[in-house]
Amino acid sequence: MIEGYLVLAGRIRKELDDIKRLVAKANRAIKVAQENPRDADLYIDSASLNLHDAYSGFERIFRQVAAIVDGNVPNTPEWHMDLLEQMGLNLPKVRPPVLRLDSIEQLEEYLRFRHVVRNVYTFSFDPERIARLVKDMETVFDQVQNELLAFASFLETVGTE
Repeated sequence: MIEGYLVLAGRIRKELDDIKRLVAKANRAIKVAQENPRDADLYIDSASLNLHDAYSGFERIFRQVAAIVDGNVPNTPEWHMDLLEQMGLNLPKVRPPVLRLDSIEQLEEYLRFRHVVRNVYTFSFDPERIARLVKDMETVFDQVQNELLAFASFLETVGTE
């Protein structure tokens, strides 16, 4: 039995529940922004923060997979991108890919957006881009969630052998 795998599977499920709440909050913020144009910037800021946090939640999962399963967490200056790409690797005798390549490509935009949120003033945000990212996040979240739940099931199977 590999207890660490079972714990990681539980953490993945918990983190996904939290990310789902963030995606819902971002959607709600965009809706209210559209209904209240005078205060839209405040709600766009909220949507941006929730998108940032949603990607950060995915990244927490990826770091735990890299540490617990892969035994190798990237530490290069480009570690965020390296980590995301690592989740697409098939590691024979270790694990199957965590994510499909199209999921990685979709998440790359949220990784870049996370960088924007951390490095520019909120009054520089592009409301149209944020609205599109929020809208697209529902589909991206569903796809990535399905892949991560399948990976959690893999962990539970391997962890109980």
